[in-house]
Amino acid sequence: MTKLKIGAIADDKPVRIAIDLPAAVHRDLISYAEILSRETGQKISDPNKLIAPMVARFMATDRAFAKARKRRHAKDDEG
Repeated sequence: MTKLKIGAIADDKPVRIAIDLPAAVHRDLISYAEILSRETGQKISDPNKLIAPMVARFMATDRAFAKARKRRHAKDDEG
């Protein structure tokens, strides 16, 4: 079984944004939703709901972002 980078989708109060995706990215998003549905048993009725956990996972695993954020928070705490 394949281990995807995101798991089940959390039910959280969303903030609405509008984005334009290239058609190829949207097709991949639909495919990802289908595979995730098979893996988790959770029906993904709207593949667009995968965008937020994908972005969150990306930011959580971006080491440069984590270091920069830590530096910023340290700077904010200094005064």
